[in-house]
Amino acid sequence: MPPEFVIAIHHLLSRIPAGSVATYGLLADLAGYPGYARHVGKVLSMLPDDSRLPWYRVVRADLTVSRPGTDNATRQMRLLLAENVRFKGARVSSAHVWAP
Repeated sequence: MPPEFVIAIHHLLSRIPAGSVATYGLLADLAGYPGYARHVGKVLSMLPDDSRLPWYRVVRADLTVSRPGTDNATRQMRLLLAENVRFKGARVSSAHVWAP
């Protein structure tokens, strides 16, 4: 993965405001790499455990958390709820989608 892609994703991730979410695809598009949504997921998976970047503010295109039913998905939902992100069933309310 090109280092400039990783840097761009880290930068964009740091800009997602509390109470908002972005999709993997949106971050890829904004970074100048349309169609690289899966690569965004790979970048997020490589973040160190002590990273301060808000990885949990990134959701799937259908506005669901990644890997539903896992401990990480539960943690992601808990962190989003703590930022007053509302859910409609398993999906984040579209009112919370970041529009940079």
